[in-house]
Amino acid sequence: MEFLSVVEKRRSIRKFLDKQISDSDLEKILYSGSLAPNAGGGQRTKLLAIQNKEMLDKLGNLNASSMKGVKLSGRAYVSSEQPSIIDNPNIKNGFYNAQTVVAIFSPKDFLYGEADAFCVAENMLLEATNLSLASCVVARGIETFENLYGQSIKEKYNIDQNWICRCFVLLGYIDGPYPKSKHIRDGRIIIVK
Repeated sequence: MEFLSVVEKRRSIRKFLDKQISDSDLEKILYSGSLAPNAGGGQRTKLLAIQNKEMLDKLGNLNASSMKGVKLSGRAYVSSEQPSIIDNPNIKNGFYNAQTVVAIFSPKDFLYGEADAFCVAENMLLEATNLSLASCVVARGIETFENLYGQSIKEKYNIDQNWICRCFVLLGYIDGPYPKSKHIRDGRIIIVK
């Protein structure tokens, strides 16, 4: 697919089939993430790809519970086609039952840790789209891991306790029709010469 076509096609998907992605596709997506721009070339991110259903359910519920009462500035809803927790408080899994979730970690006190993590996430989203997979980036990583369960996962997989989860990339196959593109709001692009 031509690059701009991939960018134009990418959507945030929150309805996933109960079907796992291939190891080959996961490896391509993780590799794409590892190629993302990073401050000073330091490669200060770690990607934890999770496909264990029990772990995903527990972490997804912890992620959703940290969202109570949160609203996006200036928006009463996110999507009627692909509703989020903001749209539907009955959604109890912040990972929307995706079959693969990649947690992206970086050092807690590193100034560019969050920016680096979201660059990794964007590369992964674009590669997922290129592979005709569904994807979505989800925040609330710090809240999801700041408990005994989250700390035990970090310890088990050798992720330094001074590193924090900045975001998640959800991966899978879309359940239902692919969402239409949204109109780009006027005034978002300003050119100064």
